[in-house]
This record gives sequence, structure tokens and C-alpha cells, in this order.
Amino acid sequence: MSVTSDDVRHVARLARVGLEAERVPALVAELNGILAHMDVLQQVDVSGVLHSPDTPGAPLRDDTLPPDPLTRPREAFAPSARDGFFLVPRLASHGALGASAEEAS
Repeated sequence: MSVTSDDVRHVARLARVGLEAERVPALVAELNGILAHMDVLQQVDVSGVLHSPDTPGAPLRDDTLPPDPLTRPREAFAPSARDGFFLVPRLASHGALGASAEEAS
């Protein structure tokens, strides 16, 4: 498979990227070089490699570790909580609690 000048211009148009005409041949050569390298990599024998497409990935450990303890109790940085959420003071820039946008301004 190889890339043509038309392909480069088409992709640039789809990506809405400005492309000078004198840059097109260099891009075609670079992309064809990348594709040629990918063809070489496809021919490499990876059958003995742990993460080859033919073998499953590395075995996973059971996630049985206890959670990391906090250095400070939760109350030190979030004294109020409701329904599992931390309650924080309302910002002055957000207006009064329950007020509509017109009333707050």
C-alpha cells in the first residue's frame, strides 16, 4: 500500500489543515517511508514474545490490597457530608443559595 499526493490532499482537506503544494511531495515520501517500515515490522516473528497477538497478556494479580489510609481524617478537609458527597461553602460569585440568576445579580 502506498500514499499518493491525492491521498495527502484529501486527508488534509478532511482534517481542515492548510497544506502548501510544495509540502505535498515531502509528506508523500514520509508517509510511504512509515508504511514501508510497518510492512517490515509485520514480518517480524513474535511468536515467543509474551505480548504477541497469539498469546494472552501477562497474568493479573488479585486486587486484594487494603485501601491506602488517609494521612488526615476526612473531617479535617471535608467537615460536612451528605449522601456520600462532601459539602463545601458556596462561592460568593454564585449568589445566594436557591436564588435565581436575576435575583443573585
